[in-house]
Amino acid sequence: MQTPRKSFTELIRTSLRYKLLALVLFPILFIMPIFLLFAVFWGSNFSYEQLLIKVNTDLAVADDHFLRIREDYLSSLSHLAESHSFYTALESMSDRAIEMQLQAQRESAGFSYLHLLDRKGNRYFDSNLHGHTSPSLLAAMQGTPRVGIEIFSSDDLEATSPGLAKQVKLSLIDTRRARPTERKSEERGMMIRAIYPVKDSRGELIALLDGGVLLNGNFEFVDTIRDLVYGPGSLPEGSIGTVTVFLDDVRITTNVPRRPQERALGTRVSDVVRTQVLDHGEKWIDRAFVVNDWYISSYQPILDINGDRVGMLYAGFLEAPFRNELWQALGVLILFFLGLMLVSGLVSVWGAKSIFKPLEMMSDVVHATRQGISKRIGHVDSKDEVGVLARELDVLLELLRKRNQQIQEWAGQLEDKVEDRTSELKRKNEKLISTIHVLRETRAQLITAEKLAALGELTAGVAHEINNPTAVIMGNLDLLVNELGQQADPVRHEIDLIIEQVFRIKEIIQDLLAYAKQEKISDTPSLIDVNEVVQNTQALVRHLRQQNPFEIRLFLLASQPVRINPNELQQVLVNLVVNAVHALHESGGLIEIETQDWPGKGVVIHVHDNGIGMDQETFGKVFNPFFSQKRKGRGTGLGLSISYALVQKYGGKITVESEPDKGTDFSVWLLREPVSAKIEANNLEAMMVDELDLPDPLLSPVGKERRA
Repeated sequence: MQTPRKSFTELIRTSLRYKLLALVLFPILFIMPIFLLFAVFWGSNFSYEQLLIKVNTDLAVADDHFLRIREDYLSSLSHLAESHSFYTALESMSDRAIEMQLQAQRESAGFSYLHLLDRKGNRYFDSNLHGHTSPSLLAAMQGTPRVGIEIFSSDDLEATSPGLAKQVKLSLIDTRRARPTERKSEERGMMIRAIYPVKDSRGELIALLDGGVLLNGNFEFVDTIRDLVYGPGSLPEGSIGTVTVFLDDVRITTNVPRRPQERALGTRVSDVVRTQVLDHGEKWIDRAFVVNDWYISSYQPILDINGDRVGMLYAGFLEAPFRNELWQALGVLILFFLGLMLVSGLVSVWGAKSIFKPLEMMSDVVHATRQGISKRIGHVDSKDEVGVLARELDVLLELLRKRNQQIQEWAGQLEDKVEDRTSELKRKNEKLISTIHVLRETRAQLITAEKLAALGELTAGVAHEINNPTAVIMGNLDLLVNELGQQADPVRHEIDLIIEQVFRIKEIIQDLLAYAKQEKISDTPSLIDVNEVVQNTQALVRHLRQQNPFEIRLFLLASQPVRINPNELQQVLVNLVVNAVHALHESGGLIEIETQDWPGKGVVIHVHDNGIGMDQETFGKVFNPFFSQKRKGRGTGLGLSISYALVQKYGGKITVESEPDKGTDFSVWLLREPVSAKIEANNLEAMMVDELDLPDPLLSPVGKERRA
């Protein structure tokens, strides 16, 4: 009967030989090819990114030179207009001298034409001819020199200078990938036109110098830019750098070859480039098909004097040499990787075989032992860890045989001992559970007793010491209001605020007494808007700016009400703000109060300052009565302790997060419906596993999230 063939996955799962081979060959046959593909992809992309960066830089250099050439033409006109000889000839109305200087300037500067116009824009020597009207001419007639690109029609060229119209006429050549057109020729001219006003000694306009340089067929112009951008050594052997000026989408001057020794004049740009550059006014930085080959290309629109897109400036270089070098480099890399993979695979298989034999021998022995057959590995030639393991396995099997005999002897005694130990363990567990329960109750009672002992001793004295001054304040305040009468109206609001806060002091004393006695506060909690309480708190602490200059910023984001005594909540907020003010540097600082919804629970209020902060040692003491880091005379150390008790009374918590010299963030967590302190004490164990989802007092994730 023929044994069914196993799948490759099944062989790996059931055979140590194939599993070890798979582990050894996996990096070679899987990881290394992926890395090779990544290297090829990254190398190709990186190379092209560098080429695009270069061609973008080339275009920037070409454009800068293009702008500088325009300014140079305007500068040459300014030199002529401001020269003494020209001014003298113009003042003496010497036509011959003027014509000679215009001719000399035209030839030396390379102008296609150079005319002298009067103040109305007419030719100086022929009043029947008017200069080509444009915004440049109108601006110059107002005394402002102008230079820019202008498009001249065939008639404008002929009127400007006989022969120019014939010079620019260019037959269009059908070009692959270009946008279809019915035009057969281009008869317009792209002109760099410079107009400079000539003024007399009093600064009044007396004439205009109008000069233009025709770009159609101006090979010297593009060759100069090409030599500047693509000098010797800037491109690899076989590549060529090219520069082109387009009128619309037609090459009117270029050094892109159509055929050897023939420039591609009259050819047109591809439709995709025309759409992006001329239609949308955006740069093109990418590979593009130019006439008959692919170039790394950069295009940008050329704007005329009116700001309209009338053509394009191009700079680029042949892609083929770069592409060939890239593929040669990638080919060498691929061959290197394949050779490395082959050598690594052969070495890995040979090394794995030295491990297979001892492991297979051990596997046979283990199978025989499982079936109850006594079998040993015997002599192993391998001296490595696997060989040592094989020899140790024989020793282990012999020890196992002896131990089995002892185990059978002990088996009869073990059951009785296990039963005895189990009964004893059950009794100890029951006693431990009872002890833990008593400890929890005792700890809760000790916490309450310690708090009551600390606050109970103070309650009577504090109430007496505070109630007497408040009574004196109220009495004198009433007397003051009666004596002042209507004169107290300007400060009526402040007086009412004092009265309100005096009554609030009495309520606080009553609450303190009730808390110390573990009695319920008389005021019934009600649903309140915490945002309103926060806003009212500002008025109570603004006087503290006399001690430290500070700014309070509110971020009131809470949208749900909570049930709590508003006076008690305001007392908590005032205590936290006062602590924040005292923690600021002497130069002042910033205090931020933010309210947020506590999803599914209630509301959280953050009070953050950028003061001196606290270290880790202070965290464990910050809510202890009489503990304070304030300067002498600035607090008793009871504020945070009382505030914590007030919030805890409603089932909430106050957490703190701080770093030295980075500020402190107190977070007040308020439940929508309060839970009494007695219920919380009975559920201390549930609170220890974070039943209320409150963070550790020393690390507030909500505060960290808000500050981030």
